This record gives sequence, C-alpha cells and structure tokens, in this order.
Amino acid sequence: MAGESRTAVLLVEDNLGDARLIREVFRGDPVHRVDFTHVECMRDAEKCLAKRAFDVVVLDLGLPDAQGLEAVERAHAAAPHVPLVVVTGLDDESMGAQALRHGAQDYLAKGQLDKGGFWRAMRYAIERKSAELAQRQSDESYKLLFDGNPNPMWVFAADSGAILAVNNLAVRTYGYSREEFLGMTGGDLQPLGEENRYASRFAVFAKRNLPLGSGGVFKHRKKSGELIDVEIAGGPIVFNGRAAVLGLANDVTERNSQQAQLFQPQKLEALGRLAGGVAHDLNNLMGVVLGYGELALEQLDYNSPPGRNVESMLKAAGQAVSIVRQLLAFSRQQIQQPRIVSLNTIVKNMETLLRRLIGEDVQLSIDTGANLDTVKADPSQIEQVIMNLASNARDAMPEGGRLSIGTSNVELDVMDPLRQPGSPIGPHVLLTVSDTGCGMDAKTQARIFEPFFTTKEPGKGTGLGLSMAYGIVKQSGGSISVGSQPGHGATFTICLPRVEGAPQPQSTEKPSGKMPSGSETVLLVEDAVPLREAVQQFLQQAGYNVLVAEGGTAALAASRNHPGPIHLLLTDVIMPGLSGPQLAQQLRMARPGVRVLFMSGYTDEALGSHGVLEEGVALIEKPFTRGSLLIKMRDVLDAAGSSLCGALQCQ
Repeated sequence: MAGESRTAVLLVEDNLGDARLIREVFRGDPVHRVDFTHVECMRDAEKCLAKRAFDVVVLDLGLPDAQGLEAVERAHAAAPHVPLVVVTGLDDESMGAQALRHGAQDYLAKGQLDKGGFWRAMRYAIERKSAELAQRQSDESYKLLFDGNPNPMWVFAADSGAILAVNNLAVRTYGYSREEFLGMTGGDLQPLGEENRYASRFAVFAKRNLPLGSGGVFKHRKKSGELIDVEIAGGPIVFNGRAAVLGLANDVTERNSQQAQLFQPQKLEALGRLAGGVAHDLNNLMGVVLGYGELALEQLDYNSPPGRNVESMLKAAGQAVSIVRQLLAFSRQQIQQPRIVSLNTIVKNMETLLRRLIGEDVQLSIDTGANLDTVKADPSQIEQVIMNLASNARDAMPEGGRLSIGTSNVELDVMDPLRQPGSPIGPHVLLTVSDTGCGMDAKTQARIFEPFFTTKEPGKGTGLGLSMAYGIVKQSGGSISVGSQPGHGATFTICLPRVEGAPQPQSTEKPSGKMPSGSETVLLVEDAVPLREAVQQFLQQAGYNVLVAEGGTAALAASRNHPGPIHLLLTDVIMPGLSGPQLAQQLRMARPGVRVLFMSGYTDEALGSHGVLEEGVALIEKPFTRGSLLIKMRDVLDAAGSSLCGALQCQ
C-alpha cells in the first residue's frame, strides 16, 4: 500500500534456523511491516551498513568473524546512529547485559522469541536511539550557542545567583578558571558595593519569568582587577531542572569611551558659556573692589592696621582676578593679542624659567623641530599654557623624573587620531609636553579639562590650570588632548594651525613708575553703576574733566549738550541699547577728532570672532587697576593719528 510505514532491519545471524525463525515471526503480519536483509557474518554486515540506511540491526553475538562484545563494537563503529538489538543464548544473559553497556539498546534470549516481545524490543531500541540522537544534537547545539558564543555567557541560579555554567570566552576574557567561576556568584563579578544591585536585577526577571532583553550596563571586575563596562542581556531558563537565568555580556567599554570623547567637547562648551557669564559679572565687581581699595589705601598709613587690612584685601582681590581670567581663558572669552610666532622661539626663551619651576630632581629635555612652521597666537598666553603643563608634570613626579617638550610639523587629515571633532584639517604645528609621572586613569582623563576639577589635595591648586590651557588653545583655533595610563606618565598634545609669514617680534616696552595724569575731557560710558563711580573718581583725581553716561543714548545726549571738545570716549563694549562700537561710530560722525578706548570684561563678536581683536583697536581688559587705566588712556590720547574705531567694524 502506498505510503505505508515499513521498518528496515539488518539481521546478522550465521545460524540459518534462527534466522528463519526470526523472519517467520513477522511473516504475514498486516500490522508490523518489516523488510529484512539477512547476512551471516560481520564483514557482510559492515558492507551493508556502508551502502544503505537501516532502522535497526538485530545481531547475534556468536558470528564466524566476530564473537561477543567484538561484534557489538564493530556493528556500532560501522553505524553509530543505528539502534542495535542483540540476541543471545539462554545461558548467556550476562553477555547481553555487557552488550547494553557497550552501546546496544536491548537484548533478547533465543528460544523465547515471540512477535510481541521482539517488536517491542525493536521499537524501544529505535525510540531510545532517536532520543539519544536528539540529546546529542541538543548538546551540540548547546555547545555551539553557549561555548561557541562570541560573548561571555553564564548560567546563574535564580534563587542565589550562583554560577552554574560558564562558557569558554568568559574564562578567557575574565581570567578566572572554569572551576573558580563555578564557585562564584554573579555578584562576585561586580565592583565592591554593587553586588546586591546585580543580584536583585536578575532575581526580579527570574521570579517573574520575564525575558530580560537588555538588562542595562554594569561594571564588571576581571580577576586582574581591571574594570570594564558590560551590557547584560539574557533571560530566565531551566537548567538541569533548576530555575536559572542565562546572562550574556557585551563589552561596551570602548564604545562608552568613544561616546564620552564625543560628548566631552559639548560638555566643556556648556561649562565655558557658564564660566564666561559668571566671569563677566565678577569682573565688574572686582573692578569696584580694586578701585575703591586703591583709593582707600592712598588715604591710609601703609604701616597702620587699617592700611595693612586694605593691602591684604587688594592682594586677595588680585588673586580673585587671576581666577576670573582663567575662567575667561577656559570659556574662550579672554582678550588676546595674537600675532605670528614660532613655537620654537617661545619654548627656547622659557627654558631657564622652566628649569627653575620644575626643580633639580626633574630632568628637562627640549627637542625643537627643524624648519618649524609659524602659528598665530598670543605668545604670552602660549607661555601660560606651557607653564601650567610643566607645573602639573612636576607635581606628578614628586620623586623626580623627566619632562620632555617637543615641536614638529604635522599634516592632519580627517581620520588622524590627533584631530579632534570640529578641528580643521591640513598643516599644523605640534607641541607635546610629556612626563614620566604617576599618570592618570581614563576616568580622570575624561574630566581633566573641566574648571575646578583637580586631583590635588585641598589648598594645593584651583583646578583651573588645565581648563585655562584648554580655552587658550581652542581660542587660538587649535586642539589639545591627553594620553596617559596609571604609572606610565602623561603626554599633552597641542595642535595649532600653520600660518604663512615670518614671526613678529614682541614689544618689550614697559610703563614708567609715575602715575600719568591729564586735563582732557573724557566721556565715560558704563552701565554698571559702582564701577562707573569708581572710574569717575580715578579720572577726576588724575585731573581729567569727566562727562558721565550710563549708556549709549545718554552718552550721545551728553555729547550734544557739551559745548567744548571731547578728547576721549571711554566706553564699555556690551551695553543695553547701543553697544560701545555703535556709540563710537555715531559719536565720530558728530566729533571726528574723538579718540576711543573700549573697556570689556570679555571680548564679544562685536570685537571679532572668538574674542580675537582686530589690529588697531584700543581696549583695556576688566578688571583693571587705576594705574593701568591711566597709562592706557595716555597711550591712546598721545598716539599720533589714533583712529576713532581703529580697525573695528562699527555697524
């Protein structure tokens, strides 16, 4: 009948009578359809098994060319996946039992063969062999999915978190042996203090029988003590009849590090805007403190207690001003006086100063590149950067070491690791400052340029040195980065864009010790009342005739109402209504001979992009002392042909 199921049986029996008996058992049976292939020796059986597939082998243990267990072993070797039923003599059941231990599925005694028993033996043999094969395939799948998985994997007990199984990659990645893992819990993979968080997370999913999916990112500790970030995924399973949780770990340490590097410029940018806004307000306040402090000190005996108190106040105010300027440098709002310079010249001129700074126990090595290109930057601010980096290097080498400073030309392309996001490509000049000190871990490096972040003891530093260096370099159009490992020193790398042109000499002119004075008329415009009043006193005491206005509109009105000449406009840059440059433009139309001196707590787009002043613009940085203001005013008033706005683009 088409589609009927038949069982293919290989009968290996050298006794023809016994073979006939076995065949007769199934002859004419309409239910048990059996196709017999009969051979009389093991050699012929092996040939048959090599040529075609059988559902079961019925094997006599007393063959001409194979006796006892040898026949079982050869049959099993010829077709390991075919179930085997052996037949034995009545007095040899012990041999049948041994055959079971060597791979046979069942055995039958000759002389007790009946259709029902024979068929059950074959059916059970086939079923047991199928179950063995399924289990073997399951085991192979388990090994492929578990041991062969490209991620570390564990099986945790749902009730205790004990590790019940671990794959090969977890052993290689974490450094623990398999035996060590099987004596641990999931919490043992966590840093100290986080064990309960890990265990409770998996216990909830196991208890509710929920698919875990992504269980979040955890810290894992290797046997070496190294911490890595891992994203855990998996879910509840039954393992050896026990409720368990399958966990898979994906190492995301590098990914998180890359994301942190991408977010770091944005974070520093936001901090810079905040620092710049705070610093601008502080500049006006500190200008008031310094101004009235100087006026008060002139009226006191320097050696009296009140005089010493005011002097101490002025020193503290000076330190506060230094902090404010570092904040402005970090926020890239510091006033710069850039020019074309050679980093080789700057570094060589600083060598003596650097040797005094780092001390005798630190060896200084300077390697300046030949034919170094020029850059455009404020040389005094670049000196500040190098000094801060050298100072940090010295502190990182309390027992001595080596400080290396080098310069070279470099061509940055899009994929260059030295190039930071947003930085230009093309020719640059490289400045590296390296030390052999204690180094930094990745967590410290991620925050090293933040203002007020420091690893030093309280009172040992403000945490503004590196943030100031970051701001100066960024404001100069360059980039700064750090590479370091604990115990292996640190290397700071600064890239500045190359410019064409010869280095410009730096002015060495110094102000005289005499306090300048004058009799000209000055139009003072400042919207901050306390600072305006302090500056007014400065100017009046120095002999100037002072017109005062709180803003641009009031200043124009004061100019219209004043019948005499106005020699100098002293104005803030950023004010409500008319800005300082706008005021200067309109005042120039009415008074072509007026000269202009701007005051600013920070530079703004009105004075050029990124706070870089256009050449020819006279500006004094807040907060200023009375002496520095009076000197700057005389420079502007006495300058022959001084322009009203200089090169400032007045709109």
